[in-house]
Amino acid sequence: MLRIEDVSVVYRVTKERITSLKEYAIRKAKLEVMHEEFWALRDVNLELRKGEVFGIVGRNGAGKSTLLKTIAKVLRPSKGRVWVKGYVAPLLEMGAGFHMELTGRENIQLYGSLLGFTKHEMDEKTERIVDFAELWDFIDSPLRTYSTGMVTRLAFSTATDVKPDILIVDEILGVGDESFQRKSRERMLGFCEGGTTVMLVTHSTPLMASMCERAMWLDHGETQLIGPAEEVAAAYQSASA
Repeated sequence: MLRIEDVSVVYRVTKERITSLKEYAIRKAKLEVMHEEFWALRDVNLELRKGEVFGIVGRNGAGKSTLLKTIAKVLRPSKGRVWVKGYVAPLLEMGAGFHMELTGRENIQLYGSLLGFTKHEMDEKTERIVDFAELWDFIDSPLRTYSTGMVTRLAFSTATDVKPDILIVDEILGVGDESFQRKSRERMLGFCEGGTTVMLVTHSTPLMASMCERAMWLDHGETQLIGPAEEVAAAYQSASA
């Protein structure tokens, strides 16, 4: 379902602290801006099978989210290739693709359009989405009035209303009440039984060990270990102790 071959992502960042766009423009015109390379990912290789639940663990800044964004085609790798088969449902950031001034109902339409669905298709999905998210009392209120957990529920419900071929989940299953977390995991596991491949980023090594078959440990953009989830979790915990 997914093959990542020698993927690297490099950014050019300024060496000096520049506090405004005006300062940057002036210093750039004077050729005073010095850059250096920052490797967010370096030579990452991975293959995932159909129906596999795969975990990714690492400290903040390890490159986890960058890797997921290359798979979701949000970022193009500086080097290497990402091969994906099928429909990808990305849950990369809390409420990514949502507009805080629009209502929950309007955001369902907006998010659906980003996933490639028509307005008619989203009209048919709306009732199921709101039912799963348990947000009927708030669905016509602006998203800025929602709690973080409510935004999470709406994002997850919208992205997973139709079974994707690959589901990318970045650090959201730990947000929201316990009942919704359990329901979300059950939906994910149901997808896997139907052949969906899941990539799960989490700081919770117990969650990763319990839900994932295999896992990857990333550090400073480089692969430290790929193997059974329990072994990767133990190695990561040992190194972090």
